[in-house]
Amino acid sequence: MKRATITLNDDLERAVDAYLRDQEARPSLTAVVQTALRQYLSERGYVRPSKRLRIIPASRGAAVRTLASGMIDTLRNDPRNHPTSTKTSSLTIFTG
Repeated sequence: MKRATITLNDDLERAVDAYLRDQEARPSLTAVVQTALRQYLSERGYVRPSKRLRIIPASRGAAVRTLASGMIDTLRNDPRNHPTSTKTSSLTIFTG
């Protein structure tokens, strides 16, 4: 890793300070400079752009449906819910 000392002129210093102040989770100056340099060099073809984190929100209630579906599958596949003896047993699954 290469270490470097940089000098920011007054307008860049103000802009960076304002940017850092506006961030809820404040990144380090090093992270900001590395990100800016990576973007600058990737736009010119010198480095590959970093992969972006893409978060795709699920529809409202999807997690509950997925969780319920998984629980139902688990109950259905559990051998304890499928006795091989002659005893009578039942499994009741409530779905909403």
